[in-house]
Amino acid sequence: MATISSIQEEIIEDFGMLDGDMEMTIGYVMELGEKLPELPAAYQTDENIVKGCQSKVWLHAKMEDDKVVYEADSNTAITKGLVSLLVRILSNQSPDDILNADLFFHERIGMNRFIGTQRSNGFKAMIKQMQIYALAMKAKIN
Repeated sequence: MATISSIQEEIIEDFGMLDGDMEMTIGYVMELGEKLPELPAAYQTDENIVKGCQSKVWLHAKMEDDKVVYEADSNTAITKGLVSLLVRILSNQSPDDILNADLFFHERIGMNRFIGTQRSNGFKAMIKQMQIYALAMKAKIN
């Protein structure tokens, strides 16, 4: 099982191949979003919308074998790509690992250069919601 840090290192390596090219980076983020499995319509509800995002982002979490599994979707390509990165990093991890995670990949890939303030705030809201779900799952275990 890959750790949160090792998955982030893989992402940093992937983005490193783009050599900081803004257009290619945005295209790659959108491509990642396209690969994210579509969230079932049953989970595309108001209660699953991440508050604080300019775009609509739906986030659903469930427990499987003491690991939190996230599913997500968005109505915009870039935002869907951003949430897909978080799903890749935090899904299939224990609630404690998610709550104690040091998320550093976004700084190392220079994400703030291409997403702007509004999306940056939304990105932080996605992380916060994922942590809230992890905390809720942890409470169910204990």
